Amino acid sequence: MVRIGGLASGMDIDSLVGDLMKAERIPLNKLHQKKQLFEWQRDDYRSMNKLLADLDKFVFDGIFRQSTFTKKTVTTSNESAVSVRNINATSNLNSNIQVHSLAEAANMKSSIEIAAADFDPNATLESQNGKLASPVPIAQTTISVEAIQKDGSMPTAPVDITFDPTKDSLNDVLNRINNSDAGVVAFYDSVTRKVSITAKNTGDATGAEIKLSPGFFTDTLKLDADSDLAVSGSRGKAGANADFTINGLRTQRSTNTFVINGFEYTLKQPTGTATVTVNSATDEEAIFKSVKDFVDKYNETIDGISSKINEERYRKYQPLSDEEREAMTEKQAEMWDEKAKSGMLRNDSILSGALNKMRIDLYSSVGNSTDSINDNYDQLSEIGIKTSSNYREGGKLVIDEAKLREAIKNDPNAIYKLFTHDSAIDGEDGLARKLRSTIKDTITVIEGRAGNALKTSAQFTLGRNLTSIDSQINRFEDRLIKVEDRYWRQFTAMEKAIQKANSQSAYLMQQFSY
Repeated sequence: MVRIGGLASGMDIDSLVGDLMKAERIPLNKLHQKKQLFEWQRDDYRSMNKLLADLDKFVFDGIFRQSTFTKKTVTTSNESAVSVRNINATSNLNSNIQVHSLAEAANMKSSIEIAAADFDPNATLESQNGKLASPVPIAQTTISVEAIQKDGSMPTAPVDITFDPTKDSLNDVLNRINNSDAGVVAFYDSVTRKVSITAKNTGDATGAEIKLSPGFFTDTLKLDADSDLAVSGSRGKAGANADFTINGLRTQRSTNTFVINGFEYTLKQPTGTATVTVNSATDEEAIFKSVKDFVDKYNETIDGISSKINEERYRKYQPLSDEEREAMTEKQAEMWDEKAKSGMLRNDSILSGALNKMRIDLYSSVGNSTDSINDNYDQLSEIGIKTSSNYREGGKLVIDEAKLREAIKNDPNAIYKLFTHDSAIDGEDGLARKLRSTIKDTITVIEGRAGNALKTSAQFTLGRNLTSIDSQINRFEDRLIKVEDRYWRQFTAMEKAIQKANSQSAYLMQQFSY
């Protein structure tokens, strides 16, 4: 339709239609504002979920791990002979150790030179066959290896390795063996022109520690069928266990690194007739820091949630339309947005309920029935941690440092159980276990309302609300197009009528002038 812009009437039709459409767009602007409020609320919910998820991970990686409360400092009188570190020991160590001999890995080598001096280990075996003492059959070949395992036993079945002499070199085959689960390391030495194979694991298997299939190993590489045969022919060395005496008890291990009562020992060299003294002490400062870090993280989370549900709501400050934003300076718009975004979760029942439940979780007792943990502590206050007496702090925790240090000194394992006790009776779990359960439940509820990055809009309440508003906006925009078109048709018809009347008037005036 051709639009006539007021030439006949002298009216500014563009401005008139624009003003009329501003009035028509008021409901649409309100829909956009409502959409923006839903988006801000969704984003605030998700930020709260991130706070909770961060706290949950912090708890899991900290006070929920026994290793947090078994931290120890370990000293040895001869670090070059024996080193010791704490793995998960719950009691301290005071021991003497004498190292008689170290664990060693079995090895074996070719009995004679396997190739000529100009043999190329990186060329295909087929191309080098004439330079090998015993040629390789030109066909795909499968070889097998058995070797001692970490626990000192032999495997129940060998590991098979397949190669093709027309495509693979000797080094290809040896690398394939090394990269397999066979448990050996093999290499070709171009100076001696022999192959060496060594078990990856140390120890005495009470028999051969390396076993090889006949054929390629025994014929081409001139190796014995097993390490015992190699030892008897002075072509190898048998595996050996570490031999040591600890606190008067002589014993053996298949490796030089092993764990006894939660401490990992590493034997580095024999000590002869000398003994190495090993002592440990609870690292009270590290445990104190872990508990304090938890309290700080919990308080940070409580503060973040409390500030959000107590945030002032400025209802006079609604989201800005594009026109309103353009009329402001950047600073003015920023200050307006800050007010408009405020209070999206004010007095939110989900978050308020979560805060109350988290406070109850940490204020409750642990295992105070027939399922008692039977330790020194069953309440947080007993280790010097309690809720702040200032109600304005929203249930933050405060630490009596002297009391907490005393509790750590007395029984750090009891503190661990206070946090993590797993009770068969509902409501009597450890405090951190209760807290994590509340966090998980809250996150699930919030995701049902505000979703997460992996959920589609149809899977959470605010997403469905936003989809509905988008549909309303689309329908309203279609309606506005029709309304604007109607206004233009009406004004165009008026312009045409005025133009016609003006033409008739001019004609009559012309007739009267004669």
